[in-house]
Amino acid sequence: MFEALVMRSYRRDFTAERFAACTLFNVMATVEQAQGLSKDERWPAIAADWTATRDTLQMWTQIVGKLKVALSPFQNQLWHTALHPTGRGLTTQPIPYDDGVFETSFDFLDHNLVIVTSSGGRKVVPLYERTVASFYEEVMGCLASLGIDVRINTKPQEVPNPIPFDQDTTHGSYDADAVNRFFRAMSASASVMWKHKSRFTGKASPVHFFWGSFDLTTTRHSGERAAIPPGRDYIYRVAENEANWAAGFWPGSGPIEYAAYYAYVIPEPEALSRAMIEPVGAVWNAAMREFILPYEAVRSSADPEASLMAFLESTYARGAELGKWDRNRLEISEVPTPRHKVAA
Repeated sequence: MFEALVMRSYRRDFTAERFAACTLFNVMATVEQAQGLSKDERWPAIAADWTATRDTLQMWTQIVGKLKVALSPFQNQLWHTALHPTGRGLTTQPIPYDDGVFETSFDFLDHNLVIVTSSGGRKVVPLYERTVASFYEEVMGCLASLGIDVRINTKPQEVPNPIPFDQDTTHGSYDADAVNRFFRAMSASASVMWKHKSRFTGKASPVHFFWGSFDLTTTRHSGERAAIPPGRDYIYRVAENEANWAAGFWPGSGPIEYAAYYAYVIPEPEALSRAMIEPVGAVWNAAMREFILPYEAVRSSADPEASLMAFLESTYARGAELGKWDRNRLEISEVPTPRHKVAA
């Protein structure tokens, strides 16, 4: 039912603001189309045994994401490297190449990777049980056939024991139903995250997907610089050099092998770990230095949207208050609405 509904629906010439507005429009349009879905369809259970598929899909998104690293113009906090949610999956958005652009998008309804160019070229890479090496070879071959000569770093990032993409015959699982469930959970989460973003007028990221950490995330910035602890890597030095609150949706791995929402503040204010947050089920993880709310606690609540909104708002509010952010400058009390036309 969800597939049928969605199939009927979805940075200065193209500025960051316009892209963000377009992404918001696409996500909200999908929500409107999906209003007839049941709660369990909008917030599906995520399979406990999809780990092998999750790990394979992460490698595939890294291959596509690294195209942006290689070709997209730099943007602050490495925002130029992120993928963006669509009504069908994730996209690179347009990437400049020669005199045009190309875009690469994951479709988690028909289970394809679609590559299109501004000159009319199009290639489709099916998503099915296949090794990372096979996927990498076909994607790079399709790009070459479209006249896109690009080289990426084949070493995966932010994962333990990385295997170069062209040598990875270890990861090769693909459970289409599990991927679709993850996509629906991500879409529902993105809608709430966009709504939560509405009243913040300071510097803030879009709701976007970082393929290294494999999470949907958004950040708010206070406007102050943040000290970088000695020995931190390039990603941390560039992405976390400003005071910020960040929150997101993560399918889990490593210390937490279940889907969850997270929130943290940099620099971490004193007493943040003791702050009272909502909803019931949200806890402070001392090892990760983050608040964690299991996805299952949200989806099984009477109102998942309200539960997630409470987590986002309470973690932001406590972090901003303890961090002494100038909230009067950074927030508005009411979202402006267009004036109604006066009848003739």
